[in-house]
Amino acid sequence: MGRILGIDYGDRRVGIALSDPLKIIASPLDTLLIRSDEDLLVQLKELIAEYDIEVIVIGLPIGMKGNETKQTLHVKSFSEKLGQFKLPVFLEDERLSSVSAKKSLHLQNIKTGHEKGQVDKVAASILLQQYLDKSY
Repeated sequence: MGRILGIDYGDRRVGIALSDPLKIIASPLDTLLIRSDEDLLVQLKELIAEYDIEVIVIGLPIGMKGNETKQTLHVKSFSEKLGQFKLPVFLEDERLSSVSAKKSLHLQNIKTGHEKGQVDKVAASILLQQYLDKSY
């Protein structure tokens, strides 16, 4: 039984989350440091094989008024590159996922100032959980 991979895409760091095999619960996995999209694709290919990924969900950063931003266009472009894995790719509105991630970490007494990677992987799990809640 395969899993779903959640991606919180950023310019330097990419938060990664995984669903459980039953596709009910999303959990933070890791934060990848990237030098380029090609570098990230190599790392994702390894994760896809290791965790038997069936579906990819990538966070789509939309402005608070619903408008597209420069980062929205960059994520859409990157999501097209994910097509090389021949898996379904879904874009999930990620508005406020990083804010929710920071609040969650603060409630756990985890400081986020120097642990931005923590925020990224928790944000990935939040956007993946949103997708799971409405799709499965």
